Amino acid sequence: MKVTVIATFFGVFLLCTYAAKEATRKTKKAKLYFVLTDVPQIDCDVKAGKIINPEFIAKCPPGCQDVKYRVYGTDIYASFSSVCNAAIHSGIIDNTGGKILVQKVAGHSGYRGSFSNGVRSLSLPRWRESFLVSEGKPRKGVTYPSTLEYSSSKSTIVKSEPKKPEQDLKAMKSADTANASEKTSEQGDTIHKEHQTPPVPTPATQMATTTPTPTTTTTDPSTTMPKPTTTAATTRTTTLAAAAKTRPGLHRFRNIGSSNVHPAYSSVVAAASRQVQTAQGRGQNTAFRGTSTSASNRNILQPNTGLQRQEPVAAFRRAAASPAHLVETDLWKPGLNLFDTGFSSKEKLNPKPLESISQGNPNCKVDLSFLMDGSWSIGKRRFQLQKQFLGNVAQALGISSAGPLMGIVQYGDDPSTEFNLKTYVNSKDVRNAIEKISQKGGLSNVGKALSFVNKNFFLDANGNRGGAPNVVVVMVDGWPTDRVEEASRLARESGINIFFVTIEAAAESEKQNVIEPNFVDKAVCRTNGFYSINVPSWFSLHKVVQPLVKRVCDTDRLVCSKTCLNSADIGFVIDGSSSVGTSNFRTVLQFVANISKEFEISDTDTRIGAVQYTYEQRLEFSFDKYSTKQDVLSAIKRISYWSGGTSTGAAISYASEQLFSKSKPNKRKIMILITDGRSYDDVRVPAMAAHQNGVIAYSIGVAWAAQDELEAIATDPDKEHAFFVDEFDNLYRFVNQLIQNICTEFNSQPRN
Repeated sequence: MKVTVIATFFGVFLLCTYAAKEATRKTKKAKLYFVLTDVPQIDCDVKAGKIINPEFIAKCPPGCQDVKYRVYGTDIYASFSSVCNAAIHSGIIDNTGGKILVQKVAGHSGYRGSFSNGVRSLSLPRWRESFLVSEGKPRKGVTYPSTLEYSSSKSTIVKSEPKKPEQDLKAMKSADTANASEKTSEQGDTIHKEHQTPPVPTPATQMATTTPTPTTTTTDPSTTMPKPTTTAATTRTTTLAAAAKTRPGLHRFRNIGSSNVHPAYSSVVAAASRQVQTAQGRGQNTAFRGTSTSASNRNILQPNTGLQRQEPVAAFRRAAASPAHLVETDLWKPGLNLFDTGFSSKEKLNPKPLESISQGNPNCKVDLSFLMDGSWSIGKRRFQLQKQFLGNVAQALGISSAGPLMGIVQYGDDPSTEFNLKTYVNSKDVRNAIEKISQKGGLSNVGKALSFVNKNFFLDANGNRGGAPNVVVVMVDGWPTDRVEEASRLARESGINIFFVTIEAAAESEKQNVIEPNFVDKAVCRTNGFYSINVPSWFSLHKVVQPLVKRVCDTDRLVCSKTCLNSADIGFVIDGSSSVGTSNFRTVLQFVANISKEFEISDTDTRIGAVQYTYEQRLEFSFDKYSTKQDVLSAIKRISYWSGGTSTGAAISYASEQLFSKSKPNKRKIMILITDGRSYDDVRVPAMAAHQNGVIAYSIGVAWAAQDELEAIATDPDKEHAFFVDEFDNLYRFVNQLIQNICTEFNSQPRN
């Protein structure tokens, strides 16, 4: 009897336990089903910046593969991009739509355009926020919203009551406490010395990534009109050096057996825009360097592919590298908040100029980086000739803190800094350091080296000087073993002047082995012959020392030092008529300030001027009045509302005479006119005269502005230079569009 009762009790216990586990499993399954199926759908034209959620899963509809849905970037996209079209470009979904996972990350610089999966993405100098797209599977421990929160179409400007103009300044000040940027420290390159063994990260230990849990932000509409903001999920990427694989010491022999190599790269690491500083009366600008994690795959071909260059003198020309998977990671600082409603510009002065040890050549104040070919193809004897050449160049330059400074990056499979700009400040020390350099070996990956220099070499921590042009001289034995075009373009757009010294270029019988034909013209600053030197033999390299020194010291011809952000005279022509009103006029000034703060302002870089007009015109300040960003922003804030009629044509003529006639010859003249109504006088003749005098005109119309007049004022094509918005509170929408168009126009200039 007891046995029967115990057996029955045990059976009931097992049955209850099974029922409980089954219920739990069904509950978990139901929750998981909810997470995977309750996915909000978004339209094809929705941009990531319009969605406040920092991480979300969404479903894209079919048919988003269309040129009207713009995409900016590759692998990492600017939040100004269409989310769904970016997902198609990255290959996550196709034109039939599907689920995607979107993660917001920090602002980025140097978005790279490319054509992929039927979608053409565009390049972009920088943007305040980025995003990543991946397969629409939830990450463990993250709860995703079933409804997405979209930002309002209004800005956060607190408009004053019509009868209380004294509240304007208070409203603007209260709105100036928007987003606080997290500071990240940028470290200089590790100096590579003889017999050092720098760590190389392995794929298994490359990144540790932390992403905040998505949050929802709400704003009380009764108190403020919220502007579009996004809670940026700043992704911090750190290389785990402790677990990194150590490269063999440079003094050890390598296996240099002959093989056929054709490196093919899936993507080139995006380079960063660099803000050039001047020494006098200027603060240190925030360095915008884009977040990019992209892989480079070296594909080793089988023998008999015909890609191995044959060298009768040496036993080999290109050595094979083992397949590797490289991931480059950086910490990035968030960009300036373009929607910031205040005028404060927090800049720190650079108080540590280099001490002068020798006078050197003060007429040649340039910051030079020599990319030294350390590949196995040149052999020991030619490598020694290269070192002698660089030593002679250092002697001829006259290295000094008041003149040229010089650093060296050696490249092979991967680049590394031998010494940077601040390591040595006289020619003797530079020559001694060059003599101690050991050959790295490997391939001739010039494109990777240019990307490395663009991101890591010209930093303040490495001795970069604000007022000195940045110059890179690339030494190449024969030809590169990777592609250089994209890395070179990003470097040029960052203000780097690229020179090529090619030794023993490919003969006719060898040109079939060159990966990228015409690689020199695709890389150098200009294709007019000034930036390239072809040397027939390593043994005649000494003959080009003086020609090269003369060219790199000719600062008037170093045209790539000019970028879209540091080479313009920008004149704002502001409508101060009665129809604008006090509150809206302050909104216009905020718009002017937010545009101005994105440029590199100094007496040698971009300069800002302003004119206000009604029936009459008033010069608020000229181009040469203020030479720092803070002074310009303060001057904009102090502009007082005039009130009166609207004579836009006369204002254009006045700006041409009082502002642009006094522009510097080497500056691009840009006029940005803001008006809210039809002009009482003709605008066509004054606008045409301004265009003929080289003024690039942008017109922004608000409310009752006449479209035909906006198009007449704007430079052709109208669609890229004329804009219309229904109300003043929406002016902020054109801040980034204007900057993007200005930079696109600048970077599209011919390079001959």
